[in-house]
Amino acid sequence: MVNSSENRIVLLQDEMRSGKFGQEMKREKRRVLGVINQNLVGASVVNKRGSLSIREEEGYQKKKLDSRSRVEEPKKLKTLVLSGNEFGDCIFVDEEDTLDHPMPEADPMEEDVIVEEPILDIDFYDSKNSLAAVEYVQDLYAFYKKMESFSCVPVDYMMQQIDLNEKMRAILIDWLIEVHDKFDLMNETLFLTVNLIDRFLSKQGVMRKKLQLVGLVALLLACKYEEVSVPVVEDLVLISDKAYTRKDVLEMEKTMLSTLQFNVSLPTQYPFLKRFLKAAQANKKCEILASFLIELALVEYEMLRFPPSLLAATAVYTAQCTLDGFRQWNSTCEFYCHYSEDQLMECSRKMVSLHEKAATGNLTGVYRKYNTSKFGYIAK
Repeated sequence: MVNSSENRIVLLQDEMRSGKFGQEMKREKRRVLGVINQNLVGASVVNKRGSLSIREEEGYQKKKLDSRSRVEEPKKLKTLVLSGNEFGDCIFVDEEDTLDHPMPEADPMEEDVIVEEPILDIDFYDSKNSLAAVEYVQDLYAFYKKMESFSCVPVDYMMQQIDLNEKMRAILIDWLIEVHDKFDLMNETLFLTVNLIDRFLSKQGVMRKKLQLVGLVALLLACKYEEVSVPVVEDLVLISDKAYTRKDVLEMEKTMLSTLQFNVSLPTQYPFLKRFLKAAQANKKCEILASFLIELALVEYEMLRFPPSLLAATAVYTAQCTLDGFRQWNSTCEFYCHYSEDQLMECSRKMVSLHEKAATGNLTGVYRKYNTSKFGYIAK
């Protein structure tokens, strides 16, 4: 082998006697290490005892290991490796294997302490209000949650209608929202009206010329169920531009009730919306924006695939994100709404899309309603 270790040791000893090694190292003020070992993983320690022989060096290392074994666990010492630098000098390198050393354990005190967010009792301040029914409110909304599946309709029910399509439904709902606002009716009435229309159309075929009549009768039934003062039939005939007679309205009322088996009262989006706004501790602006978003969803046929409680929770969540500028859905909201933030994301994206195009197109009834001083111009 060229430049064997025996020759290099002799060369080193000669140069050390002549002082050449020390002079060159002093002159250059650097040490250049070659490739010592391809498997080198730990820190390397340079041995400056260049004048020792191999036997003396091995004895020194043995004593060094014996002294260490009395204090700490023995460390594995790799084979002594000889290498030269660019000047032909030889140096000794002892490589210590650090792979067997155990990794230091993390201090438990340094770990971050995760504090769970408390769940607020949103009914605490209503405990003395007998009308709030605090003792039964949890059971009531559990019942609403269970019954909401009966208020949902098949997402493709419009395909069963021969003479109707999704666009016609949207035109009818947009017009009814304006009529509802004109008569200054309660919010519950609007949501129940739309629910009655969808449930009836999913079970009964209707001709195009009778679609507006279906909407008027649904509004009449909802008013009888929710309102104290109900619009008279003549007023409904008048707003339809006398397209129908009083007899037509009463006949359709009988048909709708029999088709729905007189089951008028089912949970809609509105009771869930009121409950979830309370859980979110929403202010008036957030409440109006959430109502605006959920009424936009009433017009869109595609939103029928989401249950009422999910639409209500999404409206509150989207309103919070819009006003605050960042996503937020705390543990209190999740507890009372029974939806996580991830479950709301798909519906929320669609609501944002509806919000962006609310002022465009032909169906702008909801936008014009909420773009007034009554609702603080929240639609802008």
